[in-house]
Amino acid sequence: MAISMTQAAADHVNRYLENRGQGLGVRLGVRTTGCSGMAYVLEFVDAMADEDELFESRGVKVVIDPKSMIYLDGTELDYVKVGLNEGFQFNNPNAKNECGCGESFNV
Repeated sequence: MAISMTQAAADHVNRYLENRGQGLGVRLGVRTTGCSGMAYVLEFVDAMADEDELFESRGVKVVIDPKSMIYLDGTELDYVKVGLNEGFQFNNPNAKNECGCGESFNV
């Protein structure tokens, strides 16, 4: 089981954590919602729960709860700029379909 980040995503997370002045890393997860069934959750994390799994990619700590891990195993987190838009992109090999906006998926 592994989660990875591109250099662009790691750089963005590190800049944010530096500006924030605190934080352990980033938490990835999923929740039931959206037009395709599941939506990605990304938040900055200050502390881990006992059951959390910890990965490190390009010097960034990535925290995932066990329930989300089955949906996110093998995912690469990227940070992309397209025209005037920019944001995180989840390259998830487990996703069978995504909605048109890319905010939700199903497995």
